[in-house]
Amino acid sequence: MRQDLTQLDPLDMALDKLIGQLRQTRGDLNLRPEDFFGWSRGARFYPLLYMLTRVCRARDWESGIELSSHLLGHLQTLQVHHVFPKKVLYKHNYDRPQVNAIANFTFLTQSANLWILDREPEDYFPEVEKRHPGALQSHWIPMDKSLWKPENYPDFLTARRKLLAQTGNEFLDTLLKGSIPEGKPAPSILEKAAPVVSEAEEEEKLLIELNQWVVSQGLPSGVLNYQMSDQSGQELEILDLAWPDGLQVNLSQPVALLPDRRNGASESAAQAGFRVFTSVDKFKSYVTHEVLAM
Repeated sequence: MRQDLTQLDPLDMALDKLIGQLRQTRGDLNLRPEDFFGWSRGARFYPLLYMLTRVCRARDWESGIELSSHLLGHLQTLQVHHVFPKKVLYKHNYDRPQVNAIANFTFLTQSANLWILDREPEDYFPEVEKRHPGALQSHWIPMDKSLWKPENYPDFLTARRKLLAQTGNEFLDTLLKGSIPEGKPAPSILEKAAPVVSEAEEEEKLLIELNQWVVSQGLPSGVLNYQMSDQSGQELEILDLAWPDGLQVNLSQPVALLPDRRNGASESAAQAGFRVFTSVDKFKSYVTHEVLAM
């Protein structure tokens, strides 16, 4: 960021200098499929996915309408949608980064989210395609039906990353060349409805607030998305929030909180000596009545 800011002084030709700095950093201005390997809303290409949805004429899967930047109204604000529902993927033993991969995200209206719920893609994709031909492809969904099965989910992610990178390159190239015509001025941001917080964002907020509560009790801060490994260093599971040294260091056993109730992760953590909680209330009760009472 400091390097970018130096390009703004003086302002003359600042945009060209910033683009030159970007070329020097990346080697070129092309997006690559691996740029979409991130997961969660904190990934740097998450905003690009949202932007592409808004500007590339993506269509809602329930109503078929275009999800333009002027879309407003009851149940019409955009929500993050897991293409493969979390419940389905956890049932097939995929871990948290895979479940919340950027390539598994798209943006739909609230009414579409309510219509889909936890249905598998091979169940609801054909219905979307029948009702609104081309709507799936407008969200860069690979149309190979074998990729719509949970057991082929990693291959689905690989194929969709390629499509996202291709679309991103096409759009960014038009920006670089200045070939996009001026559009209708967007409404003031103050007039727009507040964005709906996704389930993944709610979980992250819950864990951060819980961690702050633990610290306020005079206890050590936990580790968010703790990577649990075996003695050989092989990665086993990612624990949502963990205290690998215990809440009372060397006095209490390791503790992990898994509010999404992943059985595989719970079993692995328990086998590694962690005391596992899937309920925030039970975790707080443990802290209050056992740890603080020590």
